[in-house]
Amino acid sequence: MNKQLLERAAELARRGESFAFAVVVRREPYSSSQPGDAAIITSDGSYHGWLGGNCTRPSVQREAAAALLDGKPRLISLSPEPEQQVRAGVTPLAMTCHSGGTVDIFIEPVLAAARLVVFGVSPVARAVAQLGTSMGYLVDIVDPDAHAAELPNADRVFTELAAPELRAGPPVAYAVVASMGECDEDAVTAALAMRPAYLGVVASRKRFAILRATLLDRGISSHALDTIQSPAGLDLGGRQPEEVALSILAEIVQRKHAARARVDRPVAAPQMAAQIAAVPAIAPVALVPPAAAAAPTTAVDPVCHMTVTIATARHVGTWDGRTWYFCNPRCKDKFLAEPARYLETTSTGAAPGATR
Repeated sequence: MNKQLLERAAELARRGESFAFAVVVRREPYSSSQPGDAAIITSDGSYHGWLGGNCTRPSVQREAAAALLDGKPRLISLSPEPEQQVRAGVTPLAMTCHSGGTVDIFIEPVLAAARLVVFGVSPVARAVAQLGTSMGYLVDIVDPDAHAAELPNADRVFTELAAPELRAGPPVAYAVVASMGECDEDAVTAALAMRPAYLGVVASRKRFAILRATLLDRGISSHALDTIQSPAGLDLGGRQPEEVALSILAEIVQRKHAARARVDRPVAAPQMAAQIAAVPAIAPVALVPPAAAAAPTTAVDPVCHMTVTIATARHVGTWDGRTWYFCNPRCKDKFLAEPARYLETTSTGAAPGATR
């Protein structure tokens, strides 16, 4: 395994950036790929490593982007005759490298760890940090009395609620205020500014009512305060710090999967009709003419017919007043030398691999 590739993966993980790891698991001649060849594809489409000829890159980048979107690994097979590579659990794709051959590539998304910010150094705060670390969260602890040496379960420790470094890094997914009366108001204000998907405050209902009134007087909106869960955690009946921490992390897990289910759940026809009926009427708007439609994001290489992502295309040429996109420099040279040989127009007369 390429040492530099592993170091890059470790650095991306430290920065809290998602990426996809792709590795060749099988090949048939004639292909320049070898089993074990690997590459990293970041969320912005950047490609680091080697998986074979340049003609494999667009397919891998597209599949990697899809894997990062749905969080699911996939096994793809690039072959000159993809219809012959139909296998359970394998996505067959066209191989357009002139050398031919078949390459099977496993693509695994490595999603950034969710960030959990814990305010306080109370026993409950420490227990939340410990359990959060065990569950794979990136844990920050924030408290004026925090000492990194005494908090081994935290990835980072901050003593300033408004520390610039605290706002840097990946977005805050979850926040828990367990300062137990010490700077609660300032901690909740700082946590709300991070806009977490979940904010829990460890406090009794009476204590939180007083805290809420104080924050309202400070100018915090009631809408923002309504998003806070207090008492934090599911009602499991526990009283020990570890039990309270378990109830809080259980509530976070419950919220996370409930939100994912709402996104993934298909809408039934009657439910959709009810939702449509509930939408208030709005003034009609003019239809967008075809000429104003969104610009295409992909183009077809006119030589090898490989789909090329326009935004990341590395090989671009101009002919007949149009811009043409290619998957590798050889295709570009061949086309520009004899455009008429490769030009195939669609029924509308537009060339498949060009933009105006």
